[in-house]
Amino acid sequence: MASLQASNLVLSSSSKQIHAAISVPKLPSIRFSVPKVPTRVLSDELNARDGFISTVPIEKYITRTTLVQESSSFSMATIQLYALLEAVADRVEMHSNIGEQRENWNTLLLNSINMITLTAATMAGVTATGGAGVSIWGLKLASTLLFSTATGLLVMMNKIQPSQLVEEQRNATRLFKQLQSQIRTQLAVGSPSKEDVKDAMEKVLALDKAYPLPLLGVMLEKFPASLEPAVWWPKNQSPKTNKSQETKHFNRKVENNGWTEELETEMREIAEVIKRKDSEDYERLGNKALKINKVLAKSGPLLTGIAALGSAFMGSSNGPWAAIVAAVAGALASAVNTFEHGCQVGMVFEMYRNNTGFFKLVQESIESNLDENDVEKRENGELLEMKVALQLGRSLSQLRDLAKKSSYSRIEGSPIDEFASKLF
Repeated sequence: MASLQASNLVLSSSSKQIHAAISVPKLPSIRFSVPKVPTRVLSDELNARDGFISTVPIEKYITRTTLVQESSSFSMATIQLYALLEAVADRVEMHSNIGEQRENWNTLLLNSINMITLTAATMAGVTATGGAGVSIWGLKLASTLLFSTATGLLVMMNKIQPSQLVEEQRNATRLFKQLQSQIRTQLAVGSPSKEDVKDAMEKVLALDKAYPLPLLGVMLEKFPASLEPAVWWPKNQSPKTNKSQETKHFNRKVENNGWTEELETEMREIAEVIKRKDSEDYERLGNKALKINKVLAKSGPLLTGIAALGSAFMGSSNGPWAAIVAAVAGALASAVNTFEHGCQVGMVFEMYRNNTGFFKLVQESIESNLDENDVEKRENGELLEMKVALQLGRSLSQLRDLAKKSSYSRIEGSPIDEFASKLF
């Protein structure tokens, strides 16, 4: 029934053609703005969650390619200088440690030898005061063995001169630290060249040769015929100028790499004062210290050897004289050993040798610049003058006054009564 009524309704509505319009009210148009999802890198998202916000644009991130480009911007000379810097730092540590070790050698050997010598001398003295019938074989044998041991130790100690070895290592440590600071300055000032690397390498090798670490085979001669200045710098490779080309034209203004005629004259006078006064005086004192050390090095083992022979011949048949000789020689040997190694005569000789080398270095640095005919190839004149003044412990005005005194003394024919160095 429901279906029949529905069909009739449709037929009736279609036949009457009823037109109906439903008016629906217009709703306001609402626009929704959907925010764009930011395309962040995973690391940025994690930083944002932790409360850190990076304000650096993505374009300025350092990528792997830029890192490679920056690393390639370092020259090979810079990398080589860094490698040399590490080697120099290692040498500083080695020389410092070995210097401490050899200083312990000097203290321990000095105390041990003196204790052995004095003990043996005491035994010999007790034997000399012994009455008739007293058995002295034990004291005789013990004192002989102790004196013989002291003789062997003294020969070895005087051969290597531990106090002189310590001074060598002190100077090597100081000079390697100086070279270390020079390399750091080159790296900080600007881009180094291959010549800088070659120069630094030659300085390292020259220091290794001047202050060797081993004792056997390459140890420096402790008793040379005469004092020779220590040389810890490479030979100057700058070409020598022709002596016939002595004419140079300078302007009064400082525009010739800091050099003027007055500065050349001043540097020549300073080099002459160093040669005539400082170098000669330290060579004279060094040779005196060398002679004293030679006498002491021979006297100590000789006295302990005499004491050992005297203690060996102690007995009732020889009377107390053998024991007295052994006791007196042992006491003298202990005094000589204390003066030689306690006062460190070998160290004093090494100090004079290094000071003479220092004056030779200053003199050669001045002369090598003056021998260069091309002013532009020299070291800057004002800088060299300042370096020489600081090395000699003087101000610039004091250095110029010294040059004037030297010039006046040469004109008058009288020796100058002042040393160039005020440091030592």
